[in-house]
Amino acid sequence: MAKRWYLRWAMGSVAVLAAVAAMSAWAWYRPVAVAVAAIEKNVPIQVFGLGTIEAQTLSRIGLEIPGTLIELHADHGDSVKAGALLARLQSREQEARVAQARAAVAQAQAGVEQAEAAVDKADAVQKQKVAANRRRQELVERGAVSREIADDTQAAADVAKADLGQARSTVNVARANLEQVKAVLALEEARLAKYSLFAPYDAVVMTRHRELGSALNPNEAVFTLVDPASIWALAYIDEARAGPIEVGQPAEVVRRSAPDRPMQAKVARIDIESDRVNEERRVYVRCGGCPLAFHLGEQAEIVVTVAVLPSARLVRQGALAEMRDHKAKVWTVEDGVLHQRLVTFGHRTLDGRVEIRDGVPDGAEIVRDPVTGLRAGRRAAIADAVTPAGTARR
Repeated sequence: MAKRWYLRWAMGSVAVLAAVAAMSAWAWYRPVAVAVAAIEKNVPIQVFGLGTIEAQTLSRIGLEIPGTLIELHADHGDSVKAGALLARLQSREQEARVAQARAAVAQAQAGVEQAEAAVDKADAVQKQKVAANRRRQELVERGAVSREIADDTQAAADVAKADLGQARSTVNVARANLEQVKAVLALEEARLAKYSLFAPYDAVVMTRHRELGSALNPNEAVFTLVDPASIWALAYIDEARAGPIEVGQPAEVVRRSAPDRPMQAKVARIDIESDRVNEERRVYVRCGGCPLAFHLGEQAEIVVTVAVLPSARLVRQGALAEMRDHKAKVWTVEDGVLHQRLVTFGHRTLDGRVEIRDGVPDGAEIVRDPVTGLRAGRRAAIADAVTPAGTARR
């Protein structure tokens, strides 16, 4: 009885082992279903960065002198043209100084005219004296008059010449005085101009810091202005991904307040100095059609297109093994058989895929999503997609 039971147990064990061996052989020789990477056309290679909306030209402007605000001509949100009057201080005392300087200029101008008239008079007298002296000298030669009379007329001519020179010097002094008082007037007018605040460029008023009647200190900010044409986005991009970025490359800006309205832009500037703590590079992009309404400091997502691959085969980074120095191993299907090849990879896409550049034989397909059970030499069947369990699904 015991012998019969033992024979039945032995025969059952052999059957189980045979079944296991058969299943193992079937699993070994059964083609494994894999999905392969297709060749894609015009693949954009992009770099992502988080940032904010900023302004390249932003100014906090005020007046150079102290005083009391008596006029304000702009407020928050107003658009102002270059040269527009924005504010003015009480300036009666300085206006009086300007009026006094203008009166001094008028007086000096009159002095110049008076000196010039004196020159004309001295010139006429000098000519008359010279003519009289010439006639007397001729009469002396003919003996018609005495030498004493001729000497008197010569002396008179010499005095008239000296008077003319003095009159001309007086004109020079008067003209110099006129230039001096004009300079004083220009100085007082320049001081008066400092009592008024003008827009330095076409701008939008971001903030009005003071109100009418405020007593201002020198250079205290009254307005904060921003040039709407200088609005751009500042992106902080990881140094490991920022290498290919160049000025002029296309970009896209998506503001947090308008995720459904992306704005097309271009790289305008790349800071020379990186952030030493966060190891990020600051990249500025400017759009050609930015909205008129903007909010400085608003968060934005910036994507820069650094290249477009005319044709590429891409696989997930998880499909690469033993990655080192832009080289890695991938599974390939060659004539229906699995192989593992050392390949060179290049660009990475935003969705985590990697470009395979070379190392794949002609006619071979790259396994896009490796599954369990991949072994060199095993047969493989190419499927459209592969489930996590590794079975083909068409």
